[in-house]
Amino acid sequence: MNEENVGGPAGQSGQGSQGGAAPGGGQPGGTSGSGGGQPSQTPGQQSQHGQNQGQPHGPHHGGGRRRRRRNRGGGGGGGQHHGQQQRQGGYGSQQYQGQNQNRNNGQSRPAQAPQTPQRSEIEVAFSAQTPVDPYEWLRLEKGSNDPSMRAMDLLAPIGKGTRGLIVAPPKAGKTTFLKQISNAVHAVDPKVRQYCLLVDERPEEVTDFKRSVPAEVWASSSDQTYQQHKKIAEDLMRTAIEKVVAGEDVFILLDSLTRLARVYNQFATGNRTMSGGLDSRAMETPRRFFGAARKIENGGSLTILATILVDTGSKMDDIIFQEFKGTGNMELVLYRQAAEMRIFPALKVRDSGTRKEEKLFTKEYLEGVYKLRRHLAGLGDLEAIKALTELMRTHKLNEKLLAALR
Repeated sequence: MNEENVGGPAGQSGQGSQGGAAPGGGQPGGTSGSGGGQPSQTPGQQSQHGQNQGQPHGPHHGGGRRRRRRNRGGGGGGGQHHGQQQRQGGYGSQQYQGQNQNRNNGQSRPAQAPQTPQRSEIEVAFSAQTPVDPYEWLRLEKGSNDPSMRAMDLLAPIGKGTRGLIVAPPKAGKTTFLKQISNAVHAVDPKVRQYCLLVDERPEEVTDFKRSVPAEVWASSSDQTYQQHKKIAEDLMRTAIEKVVAGEDVFILLDSLTRLARVYNQFATGNRTMSGGLDSRAMETPRRFFGAARKIENGGSLTILATILVDTGSKMDDIIFQEFKGTGNMELVLYRQAAEMRIFPALKVRDSGTRKEEKLFTKEYLEGVYKLRRHLAGLGDLEAIKALTELMRTHKLNEKLLAALR
């Protein structure tokens, strides 16, 4: 880097730049004269030049204050790029390290290891019990004659301890589905303790739920903070687990699992960010929440039906859906095209179903459902739901509908 003497005596006009290329063909780093020849140097000057060479920002000797100037030439032994590399590798990195040390009171910041969420005593007691497949069918048709509830009984039945996903694109009627399910479950078995968890929901939707469902509504609307969303979810889970350990049957409707995962992404402590902006550990607590649904052998049950958003245009939402896909034992896929055509229930017949449904149905009912599936399998999504709707309109009870197919 070239340097300019701004503090020396005014009479030294014959001395040029020190540490740069000699304009008259002299050696780099020397003191060039006006004639371009190689001037002589005293032993003291040569010693000083040897100490300063390669240290563009180091201390200077020889009296006077020196001001740094951008290197415009190609000297210094390696050209302009060499000078830039020296500046970046020397002073630039030292300045960055100094800023970090100033932020941390002179100490370099240690790497933070991800913290594993601690389980409470009640969670440990809950996890110690034996989970089994759901076998007590919550027959929604007995609580509601609505076609949507009848279709759920046929395609995606729920039992005590079901862990179910309601896959919902925008404007497919998920809110109406949730309210119908809550009312039907209460009519079928009033002893089941119901909760409805609304996370980051519109305030008017919260009011509508409180007035429309028999469940105890726990809500944190969209005007609340992320901390409030997180707290309401954790408080409800703690309460629900306590009831299950005590032998009760608990039913939770969650809207939505996607927004819950977004909340925990704000508090994630992982050191890696995945595609879509999702932290590598953001899904840990939401997966524990959803995975808590189970039927306890010779005990209570925790049933969770959670909506999960798809086709929102968000890469993060798509990743969240893929993370939860396959983790439940029931999936109900809503069908936006049918909802737009006002065909209800707006469901995708082939994509909806319950694992091990034979443990919920009687033998005769199961055989009828298999025949219904085969009858609808060769149709497209829209034709299949139209055919099912017509069958339910013709036969007022599901048992009569299945008997007609035998």
